[in-house]
Amino acid sequence: MRCPYCKHHDSKVLDTSHDSHGGIRRRRECLKCRQRFSSYERPILAVPLIVKQDGTREEFDREKLARGIRISCAKRPVSAADIERIIGQVEAQLQKVGKAEVSSRVVGDLVMETLKEVDQIAYIRYAIVYLGLDDLQSIRTEIDQLLED
Repeated sequence: MRCPYCKHHDSKVLDTSHDSHGGIRRRRECLKCRQRFSSYERPILAVPLIVKQDGTREEFDREKLARGIRISCAKRPVSAADIERIIGQVEAQLQKVGKAEVSSRVVGDLVMETLKEVDQIAYIRYAIVYLGLDDLQSIRTEIDQLLED
């Protein structure tokens, strides 16, 4: 494992633990600069291609999904662990589908479903972009529906 600080190739593992996403977290120390850092290992399973609204297809991008969720959760009391859990749940659901291709709508719906439980303001922020809510009335309708639930 390359050190993120000095780029040296040798490090020693100080601690190993399993995380809730089915991966392994390793606490490491660089043998050259003595800085400590964590590495994560997780199995790479087949994830279907995402079919966008315009018909184009792209591979599932965990980082792209993370960026969108982080933006909607900005300045909200949502922990990094919660965001990782949401991403892990969405990815696991996509793997369970068992299809070669999945509509981007499915991904968005999975994120919305989970965000609604975690933080309602983050849910509304995500919904504004995802559902294309472009006027106050449509945003109000979504908030009213959220309040009814």
